[in-house]
Amino acid sequence: MHNNDKPIIGISIGDPNGIGPEVVIKTLSEPRIMDFCTPIIYGSSSTLAYHRKTIEGVNFNPYLIRDIKEMNHNRVNLINCWQDTIRITLGTPSEEAGKYAFLSIEGMVKDAKAGLLDAIVTAPIDKHTIQSETFNFPGHTEYLTQAFGKTDSLMVLSGEEFKIGVVTGHIPLIEVPGKISTEGILRKIKLLQTSLREDFNIRKPKIAVLGLNPHAGDGGLLGKEEIDIITPAIEAAKKQDIIVFGPYPADGFFGAHTYHNFDGILAMYHDQGLIPFKFANFDTGVNFTAGLPVVRTSPDHGTGYDIAGKNLANEQSFREAIYLACDIVKNRKMYAEVNKNPLKNQLTRERDNG
Repeated sequence: MHNNDKPIIGISIGDPNGIGPEVVIKTLSEPRIMDFCTPIIYGSSSTLAYHRKTIEGVNFNPYLIRDIKEMNHNRVNLINCWQDTIRITLGTPSEEAGKYAFLSIEGMVKDAKAGLLDAIVTAPIDKHTIQSETFNFPGHTEYLTQAFGKTDSLMVLSGEEFKIGVVTGHIPLIEVPGKISTEGILRKIKLLQTSLREDFNIRKPKIAVLGLNPHAGDGGLLGKEEIDIITPAIEAAKKQDIIVFGPYPADGFFGAHTYHNFDGILAMYHDQGLIPFKFANFDTGVNFTAGLPVVRTSPDHGTGYDIAGKNLANEQSFREAIYLACDIVKNRKMYAEVNKNPLKNQLTRERDNG
């Protein structure tokens, strides 16, 4: 029996030499995950069998299918994206592993673009070994943004404590000041607001924007970016009826727990957002790409080469990534329903309010 309410979730296995396959197996060997979604792993049965041997007492027998049309809604499905038996060197980066990590993503993205998947969850890749003619990007986020025909997206980290987006992503710190602009920050504020409403079901989101410099520039003494670039973006967003405040000095903002007053935070660069985020939400944090037509989440950790194959990887972040993907699929559907006929809804509201 097919329960139409269950989202179909594509899952890539990440780098075969890292902990990706291990967290995928540990997460999907729990039967209750099937109550929430129909998982489809894009990978290879031999690669997963190799990793399964390193995990004690796990019951994991995926249903092998040739393509998505054969999926079984009551099983964990597995599509073989390659037939070759690959040489796995646990904990060691290799070009070969990078090649197969990409084949897994590519197979999944193809089905997602055809509208056959409700969401995709990506296991960690090695950003060095995956580089090739076909993958010339700093990471998943940039690749997926282009693959789904978007010019911009927003990396959002979502956890129990707070949600935080970053204006600049995987770039060297020295390039950050040159890469932030009033228009760029305004775009990211809008992406964050739209996502908080449509993906997280927050009707009137309150957003905080962090400064770039220590003490948010201290009135221009410690840098002019706040005055010249960041504040004008915040003012422009306010004119578009976005509830947004800042720029806040980042240290005090987290130190004084000011984040409790906001639904979303926008940081200027990777570490400014990810250090406090991982400190507060390490095992349960999820990385989400806002602004794509498909829901995409991933765990907030990397390939974990140092613990690969030792049965030490904690699958909690990966499990949370699947649950969050299911929630966002549901929230987007709900949002689309509610806003399908705005005039009718307005009349209903007016009638209800007498």
